[in-house]
Amino acid sequence: MERLDQRLGFLSAIPLAVILGLSFLAPLVVVALFSIMPQKVFSLFNTPDFSAYSVFFSQGYYRSLLWSLGMAFASTLILFVICWPLAFGMAKVFRRFTLVITIFVVMSLFVSENIRLFGWVLTLMKGGLIEGHFRYYTGIGFDSPLYNTGIIVFGLIYVYLPFMLFPLAQGIAMVPDDARQAAADLGASRWQILTQIELPLAAPGIMVGSLLSFVLAAGALAESKLLGGQAVIVIADDIETAFTFGQNWPLGASLAMILILIIGSLAIFGVSRIDLDAIMGRKR
Repeated sequence: MERLDQRLGFLSAIPLAVILGLSFLAPLVVVALFSIMPQKVFSLFNTPDFSAYSVFFSQGYYRSLLWSLGMAFASTLILFVICWPLAFGMAKVFRRFTLVITIFVVMSLFVSENIRLFGWVLTLMKGGLIEGHFRYYTGIGFDSPLYNTGIIVFGLIYVYLPFMLFPLAQGIAMVPDDARQAAADLGASRWQILTQIELPLAAPGIMVGSLLSFVLAAGALAESKLLGGQAVIVIADDIETAFTFGQNWPLGASLAMILILIIGSLAIFGVSRIDLDAIMGRKR
């Protein structure tokens, strides 16, 4: 009977597997094939070479990748520090008010990311909502905080906060209250409880939230364009330029593949270190 159920499950999964293969894997295969084509060609029917990959180092595209990964790491770290107290409150303290906080955070996702970032541009620009009103009432103006690395990281934190907050709250909810109380009864300090009990037991939620935030931030483009104003060129900007204005599909594909391989390796490593069954509530 069990073997029959497995066979039926396998057969029922075939249509979905085909759809996923056509919609997800097929485009990646095309991008991978274009990445080994000669530069400035628009067909896969060419002799493969790896000239597009050599350009990554010779023309300094690695700098864009380092900027993207660095800002993604910084924003993920800051998001963790910011979201931990709020996630702890949602999981252990606020109780019925958790739903209210969840609604307020989720409502931000109902509005396009670009529109929300344009709102920050209008708020922070020279003569904008803050500086304009301050200069009107005081006669004193100040420079806009836009168009620098710090404001790009701020944009990443603002946009991707929900992707860190909710997995983190789920991870903290997995920490038994009895373990925390027992440690306190045995004389453990608040710092010891945090580092030796809460963080290790909430590690699955921490890992999922960090992966989501880091992966999304590493491939982000709108934040650097709208808030950064080309102060920093990120790898996603170089990929877009290669595919559009540069009309160099192999170069864009090679840059995309390098980003995919790095992010994919980090994601696979992170997922392999967490217990997905515990997160999904399947472990008894």
